[in-house]
Amino acid sequence: MKALTVNDKMTSRERVLRTFNYGKTDRVPVNYAANPAIDLKLKEYFGLQKDDSEKLREALGVDFRWAGATYKGPKLHKDIPERNVLVDDWGIHRKWVEHESGGYWDFCDFPLEHATEEEIEKWPMYNPDDFDYSAVPEICRKSRQYAIHVGGAGTACVINTNGMLRGMEQTFIDLITDDPAGLLLAKRRTDIDLEICRRSLEAAKGEVDFLWMGEDLGTQISPIISPDTYRKNIKPIHKRFVDLAKSFNIPAMVHTCGSSSWAYEDFIEMGVKAVDTLQPEAKDMSPEYLKKTFGGRLMFHGCISTAGPVSFGKPEDVVKECRRILDIMMPGGGYCFAPTHSLQDNSPLENVIAMYESAHKYGRF
Repeated sequence: MKALTVNDKMTSRERVLRTFNYGKTDRVPVNYAANPAIDLKLKEYFGLQKDDSEKLREALGVDFRWAGATYKGPKLHKDIPERNVLVDDWGIHRKWVEHESGGYWDFCDFPLEHATEEEIEKWPMYNPDDFDYSAVPEICRKSRQYAIHVGGAGTACVINTNGMLRGMEQTFIDLITDDPAGLLLAKRRTDIDLEICRRSLEAAKGEVDFLWMGEDLGTQISPIISPDTYRKNIKPIHKRFVDLAKSFNIPAMVHTCGSSSWAYEDFIEMGVKAVDTLQPEAKDMSPEYLKKTFGGRLMFHGCISTAGPVSFGKPEDVVKECRRILDIMMPGGGYCFAPTHSLQDNSPLENVIAMYESAHKYGRF
């Protein structure tokens, strides 16, 4: 296995925790997310089995691990095999859509698009009692040298996840008009999310390092909703999760795609410690702007564009871009090297390898 890490002097956990506090480290922390096709190519490159995700993260020098409970309850919604539609236990419908470099399970049907408040109240959803929290301590024990988080980019999300069930158009109408059905859907889902996170943190007994949550708040050129709408119908939900993290004395990191820095002052006011994604091509999301405006007040995680040289350039272009981002983001600490989204299937393998090699070669202090 041709691991990329060299001469690390700190554990991953030490490295990430210091970075959350803008402290001095041996190198920038590194994270990873990828679609299945490129993930499989990476495992083949490192000589790994297709299900050996842990060894892949070790090979790439990834400093982060997830800990959480596993659902053990009944299946709540039936798949639709005659249409090749998978339905998860939130009731979200997905259909496989092929493209030239792979495919996606994309959202379809939007079963609650026209649902009333009463229908949403009765819609089957996860019960936090049906999760197995007993494995969380063992996950934490095995991953103790890494930075461990609960939650993820979809935790506490209103717009995207409501959109998967209600459609994006109706979701935006709900938020603008205070539609009781749409707001109830958001409340039911996030109440469940919050309770699962709370019980997972309790089970971890202090061994989790941060809570990861998310909400896509921007297009490529502007906010996706008005600040007033965010503050009225989404920020109170987000604050509950930030407050949960505070109650366990851990920081919260918020995933936000697109032009979303307009919301960062709200995040800071709530007590958010870190922001994730940082798409550099979106308005007011360049590394220069973020570092100048929020450096020292927010930790940054991401900024390596999956829509840039990693997908469309050559390895030397990838190295040049990664060095540029590192040169801007590293001074003063507070930066984690990560892709802005899951690495896409059209990313050449040699570009992804060049990306992670750059992190370990040029991301050292």
